[in-house]
Amino acid sequence: MTSSVAPPARAAAPPVPWRVWSVVLASTSAVVGVMWDISWHRSIGRDTFWTPAHLAIYVGGALAGVSCGWLVLRTSFAGTPDERAASVSFWGFRGALGAWVCIWGAIAMIVSAPFDNWWHNAYGLDVKVLSPPHVILALGFTGIQLGAMLLVLSLQNRAATDAGRRASGLLLAYGAAILLQNVSIMGIEQVGFANDAHNALYYKVAAGTFPLLLVAVARAARIAWPGTTAAAFYMAISLVMIWILQLFPATPKLAPVFNPVTHMVPPPFPLLLVVPAAVVDLLMRRAGPGRDWRLSVLAGLAFLAVFVVVQWFVAEFLLSAHARNFFFGADQWDYTARLGPWRYQFWSIKPDPVTAQGLAVAAGLAIASVRVGLWWGNWMQRLQR
Repeated sequence: MTSSVAPPARAAAPPVPWRVWSVVLASTSAVVGVMWDISWHRSIGRDTFWTPAHLAIYVGGALAGVSCGWLVLRTSFAGTPDERAASVSFWGFRGALGAWVCIWGAIAMIVSAPFDNWWHNAYGLDVKVLSPPHVILALGFTGIQLGAMLLVLSLQNRAATDAGRRASGLLLAYGAAILLQNVSIMGIEQVGFANDAHNALYYKVAAGTFPLLLVAVARAARIAWPGTTAAAFYMAISLVMIWILQLFPATPKLAPVFNPVTHMVPPPFPLLLVVPAAVVDLLMRRAGPGRDWRLSVLAGLAFLAVFVVVQWFVAEFLLSAHARNFFFGADQWDYTARLGPWRYQFWSIKPDPVTAQGLAVAAGLAIASVRVGLWWGNWMQRLQR
């Protein structure tokens, strides 16, 4: 005999507010613009400030600044009591914490633009990625991306339904993926190229940075496998940029040209963070509350062990002939590079070998990174404003 009572309908997720979509779009535009700009520098050189890549970066800053500025003004002068209660006061104005962080990030980006233009006119091409104007720019777009995460967090933590929390949790994982991309970009000279994957600094930098973000989102996001999802989004962003950039022709415009490239030079193949992220997610599922110090040790050591094994052998593959194709985008170098056998060799093995002592230092950094990530994730779980 069948029951005549219909099962309760699953509550639909409420629509994500436009202001959240706008800052997520701004974050995406900024990180895409930065990756595109690095490729532009490596393929063409700096021919003008008004490149499409620069426009993508600053459009992201303008979009975040305008949308969050409007949100602050609306909350301050026409907000409901609930909206004002779920806001932060600054200089007499009220707005969500994420909106304030986005505004500060947009201001930093605006300040960096003329500074960057003057820097290049005075000194030419940057020798390093993190030149002084680029540091200010990086702080700016990182502020926008952090602000976007905080807006999504506030939305997730105040959601009344599981569907709403899941939808916001996915956006949170995507925001964490953009921050992972930032870390990878800013650390490109240490962890960006497969040639560095057999020296100790590579694993120290990775252990001290990536676990923090993976663990924080794993603690805060209300979805299954949050760290793995963030790592998968990070990998997807990298692969899409690798595949798209290679399609566009490019000609170097600044001397000296030692490597006459014909198409845009793509970014390096992404780190396989998805594998250690899955292990971290699994450990965090099994660890109960109140065990964060124990979890820090277990997750830090697990991340490093899995990351070393995965990246050690993936790097060997990426330096082989099997990776020199469109999918992996390997063996594509700047137009200023003097091509030679160094392309297929591991760098800094003799001065900085992977030793037990070096791995012990990396393990300590990984444990500390996880502990900070847990602290940050615990705070994000409580964020309401």
